[in-house]
Amino acid sequence: MTTILPSTQSSVTAAVTNSSSTSSSAATEKSTIADNFQSFLLLLTTQLQNQNPLDPLDTNQFTQQLVQFAQVEQQLKSNSQLETLVSLQKTSQQTQALGFVGTTVAVDGSSANLANGSAAWNFSVTKPATATLTVTNSSGQTVYSGSYTVQAGLQAFTWDGHGNNGTSWPDGTYKLSVTATDASGQSVGVNTEVEGVVEGVDLTQSPPVLTVGGQDYTLDKIKRVTRATS
Repeated sequence: MTTILPSTQSSVTAAVTNSSSTSSSAATEKSTIADNFQSFLLLLTTQLQNQNPLDPLDTNQFTQQLVQFAQVEQQLKSNSQLETLVSLQKTSQQTQALGFVGTTVAVDGSSANLANGSAAWNFSVTKPATATLTVTNSSGQTVYSGSYTVQAGLQAFTWDGHGNNGTSWPDGTYKLSVTATDASGQSVGVNTEVEGVVEGVDLTQSPPVLTVGGQDYTLDKIKRVTRATS
C-alpha cells in the first residue's frame, strides 16, 4: 500500500355464482381465495351442491376447477414457506450486522470526516498512473487538490485539513474524488473507500445499515474487516 501524506495538502376467480345466496355470501367474504383457503373450498362444494340436475357441471370444467383448486393450495403453501424464508433472512442480516459493531471496516465510499486535523481515504488503481485528488466540502466547494504519481494497487491518502492556500478548514464531512491517467494519457479506473469503526447499527432499515464515521452503509459496501487483537 502506498501512503500519501501531504504536509499542508490534503381462478379460479373466487366467486361461484350459480345461486343468488352463494353470490351474496361471496360478496360479503372480505378475504380473497389466496387469503382464505377454506372459503375457496366452501365455494367449490357449494357449486357442486347447487348444480342443476338437468344440466350438471361439465366434466371438463369440473376437472379444471379441481386442478385450479390444487394450484391454489400449492400456492398458499409456497407463500407460507417464502414468508418463513424472508423472516429467517432478515434475522440473519440483523445478527450479522450486530457482529460488526466496534470493528474497523473498509467500505466503498468517498465521504470521510475531518476531525482533529485528519481525514483519511483509500483508493486503488489497476496500473501505474498520475492521480489527481480533489477534496470538496459539503457544499461542493473544492478545498484541496493535488496530483501524485502512484503505483498499481491500494493507496492511502490522509488530508490534514489545510487547503492549497494554507486555509485551515473546519471539522466536518468531506468528499474525495480521484481521476487517474496512465503514461499514454489513457484514463485509469479508480475505486475509493473509507475506513472507520462501526459505531452503531440501524436494524429498522431493510437491509440493516452500519454507521461508520457518521455515514450509513449497507453490508454489501463492506470490503474488509479488521478486528482488534487482545
